[in-house]
Amino acid sequence: MLEGWEVKSLREGRVNIADSFVQIHNGEAFLHGAHISPLQTASTHINPNPTRIRKLLLHREQLSKLIGAVERKGYSIVPTAMYWIRGRAKLEIALAKGKKLHDKRASSKDRDWQRDKQRIMKSS
Repeated sequence: MLEGWEVKSLREGRVNIADSFVQIHNGEAFLHGAHISPLQTASTHINPNPTRIRKLLLHREQLSKLIGAVERKGYSIVPTAMYWIRGRAKLEIALAKGKKLHDKRASSKDRDWQRDKQRIMKSS
C-alpha cells in the first residue's frame, strides 16, 4: 500500500530495496527497510517518511505459502526487484535460506585470502 508521493518517486526510479526484507505479522506481509526518496516537488502539507513500513498486498494462498516456508522451514523473505505492470507497482520477492556457521567461516576465510593476495601482489 503506497502513498501518492511514493508512487511518483517510484516512477522516477528513486527506490532502494538493497537492505530491505519482508516480515509476516498477524497474517499480513510488511516490507521493512525499503527507502523511497521523496521528490523535491512534493506538496508541503505531507510529511514523507522514506523508510516507513509498507504493507504488501498478496493473495491469501500466496501468503499462506510464505507463512509455511518461514515458520516451518526457516526461510527468510527478501525483495529482489521492483517494477511496473499495467500501471501497478509490483515487488518481486524470493525465499532465501541463511548461511550456516561453517559457510560463513569459509567465505570470510576466502575474503581474507583475497585481501592478503592483493597486498602481496601490490608490494612486490
